[in-house]
Amino acid sequence: MYEKILERRSVRQYKPEQVSDELLDAVLKAGLYAPTAKNNQKPVMVAVRDKETRDLLSKINAEIMEVESDPFYGAPCVVVVLADPDMPTWIDDGSLVLGNLMNGAYAVGLGSGWIHRAKQTFETEEGNALL
Repeated sequence: MYEKILERRSVRQYKPEQVSDELLDAVLKAGLYAPTAKNNQKPVMVAVRDKETRDLLSKINAEIMEVESDPFYGAPCVVVVLADPDMPTWIDDGSLVLGNLMNGAYAVGLGSGWIHRAKQTFETEEGNALL
């Protein structure tokens, strides 16, 4: 297992085919098993497979970055991790979920990459409307 952790790399190009339910469930299960402070299990994972919503998230992220390219590198599925900011460990808890998601994706043969703008995304009017 240690070798697999060392082999995992972030991916910046994805196939257009949607991830199967079986593989996505396996990845999300890895996220569910992430440790959290006091075992609070507050982070929520949202798998965005709907093209319209995924493209809106991409647009908002691109605007935040001040670029015109797709910040999700064409990935057809985006998993958003939301953590409770009222918890003093919310960033740590959410980060651990993200790490487990990426390791889980690699374990089932999927690529992944951490896109770190969710906080800014949901501070926009369009992003907040998605919540």
